[in-house]
Amino acid sequence: MTFRAPVSEYEFLLNNVVDYASIPATGRFAEATYDMVSAVLSEAGKLCDGVLAPLQRNGDLHPAHLKNGVLRSAPGFDSGYQAIAEGGWVGISAPQGHGGMGLPQTVAIAVNEMMAGACMSLHLAPLLSQGQIEALEHHASDAIKELYLPKLISGEWSGTMNLTEPQAGSDVGALSSKAVANGDGTYAVSGQKIFISWGDNDLCSNVCHLVLARLPDGVPGTKGISLFLVPKYLPDAEGNPGKVNDLKVVSLEHKMGLHGSPTCVMQYDGATGWLVGAEHGGMAAMFTMMNNARLGVGGQGVGAGEGAYQHALAYALERKQGRTASGFIADHADVRRMLMEMKADLFASRAILLACARAIDMETATGGKDWAARAAFLTPIAKAFGTDTGIRVSEAGVQVFGGMGFIEESGAAQYYRDVRVTSIYEGTNGIQSMDLVARKMMDGGEMAFALLDEVEEQAERARATHPNMAEAVWQACESLREATEWLVAQQDMQDRFAGCVPYLRAFARVLGGQYHLAAAMADQGGPREKLARFYITRMLPEHSALLAHAQAGAAGAFALSLDELAG
Repeated sequence: MTFRAPVSEYEFLLNNVVDYASIPATGRFAEATYDMVSAVLSEAGKLCDGVLAPLQRNGDLHPAHLKNGVLRSAPGFDSGYQAIAEGGWVGISAPQGHGGMGLPQTVAIAVNEMMAGACMSLHLAPLLSQGQIEALEHHASDAIKELYLPKLISGEWSGTMNLTEPQAGSDVGALSSKAVANGDGTYAVSGQKIFISWGDNDLCSNVCHLVLARLPDGVPGTKGISLFLVPKYLPDAEGNPGKVNDLKVVSLEHKMGLHGSPTCVMQYDGATGWLVGAEHGGMAAMFTMMNNARLGVGGQGVGAGEGAYQHALAYALERKQGRTASGFIADHADVRRMLMEMKADLFASRAILLACARAIDMETATGGKDWAARAAFLTPIAKAFGTDTGIRVSEAGVQVFGGMGFIEESGAAQYYRDVRVTSIYEGTNGIQSMDLVARKMMDGGEMAFALLDEVEEQAERARATHPNMAEAVWQACESLREATEWLVAQQDMQDRFAGCVPYLRAFARVLGGQYHLAAAMADQGGPREKLARFYITRMLPEHSALLAHAQAGAAGAFALSLDELAG
C-alpha cells in the first residue's frame, strides 16, 4: 500500500486555521517556530512514507504471536520500531531534561496521526509509551522519573496501561486486582488484566506496565484504586533489566483488526511494583495518561481515515467502469461525492484535534484555567469525532472499491477493520459523549458558549468575502447554542444522555464549519475554498437533524420494555 504523509495539510492548518503562532509566542515553546516545526513534519513524513507504510500489510497478514511463551512481533516491526526510537519520535513532546524533544502537543498529534495513517498497529506502541511518560512525569517519585523516563523516552523500554479486567470494563471501579505492601517500599501486585495493547514485545529490552489495583484499605469503587508501575524485568543496581518479574502473558486476543498489535491477557502473581502518585489516587494519575491517549486515539482515527482515503482515491483514479469524462470511476457523481465527503471530514476532524492540542499547549505554557477548561471540553469531541470519522471514511473506502473492497487482497478492508476499535478503547464514544453533556457542562455551559462565540466571530469575519457560507455557519451555531441552553437546563441526566451522541456530533459539525470557513478565507479561489463550500453546503446541514435528536429526551429511547425489545 502506498501512503503519502499529509505534511502540507498540517502546514496549512497550523499556519492558517488553528493559530499555531500563539504557541511559540509563549516563553515555554519559543524555540518551536513554524519553520522548525515544518522541518520536523517533513522528517516525520519521510519516516512514515519510506519505513512505516511498507509494514502496514505485514502486520495484518503476519500477526504478532506467542511461540513457547515468547511474543514474536510481525515481520519488519523491529526495524520500524527502531527507526521510530532512533529518530526520537517516542519522546517528541517529552521533557528535554530526560532526553525528549520538548515540542508542543500540537506537533506531536500531527506526527502521531501521520504514523497511524502509515501503520496503525506499530504506531500504537510508541503512543502508549507517550501516555505513560506523561503520567510518570506528573505523578511519579523523582527516583522513578530518573530511572524510567530516559529509557521510555529513548524507546529502549516501552510502556503500557492496564485497566480492564474480565468483570470490569468501562466500570473500572469494579476491578479486583490487589496490591499489598512488601515493607520495603515496593508492593506485591496480583490480578488479571485483559485488552492490554502491546502488553509484551520483542522490540525493546523491557516492558513497563502501569497497573490499577486496590490496596487492602482501599474503599470500593474508583476512590479506592491505586496505580503501580510493574516492569517485566526488575531493574538491577545499575538500572538495567535484571530478574524477571512475576507476571506473564496468558494469551493473545484474536481480533477483528490491528493484527500486528498484540492485545494481551496479562497475569500478575505477586509481581513487584512501585506506587505511582498517592495511595488511592490511581484514577487521577491514570487519567493523565488516558487523556493523552484519548487525543492520540482521535489522531489514530483520522490517520486510518487518511490511509483509507488515499487508497480509495488511487483506485478511483485507475479503475475504469462505465462512461465518465475521464473514463475512470472517480468521475462518477456518487464516487466523487464519497471522495469529497471523506476529504472534507478528514479536514474538519484534523482541525478539531489540533485545536484541542493547542489548548493543552497554551495551558502548559501559561497555566491558564480557561485553556485547561477548553482542552477538557474539546478532548471528548476530538476523540469521538476523530474516530467516528476514521470509521466512516474507511467504510466509504470499501464502498469506492465496490466488490473488490470486500476482497481482502485489495487491502481496503484492513483500514476499516483496524480503525473500528478506536471508537471503543480509551473510553467508548458513548462515554465520551456522556462526559461532554455531564461533567463538561458542570460550568453551566460556560466553555461551550465561549467556543460558540468564537464560531460566530469567525462567521462575522467571513461575511465580506463568503457571505452565504458565513451565514450558514452562523445559523448552525445559533441552533447549537439553543440546544446547549436546553441541555444545561435539563436536570434529568437520562434526558441528557439519551441525546448525547448526536449532540457531540452536532458540536463537531459546527466546529468543522468554523475551520472550513477559515480555510476558505485563507485560500480564496483555491481547492480548500471549494472543499469548504462542499462541507458547509452539503454536510453542515446535518446538524439540524442531530440537534432534534439530541433534544428529544429519554422517553422515546425507553418506550419499549426489555421484553418488547426482545419480541
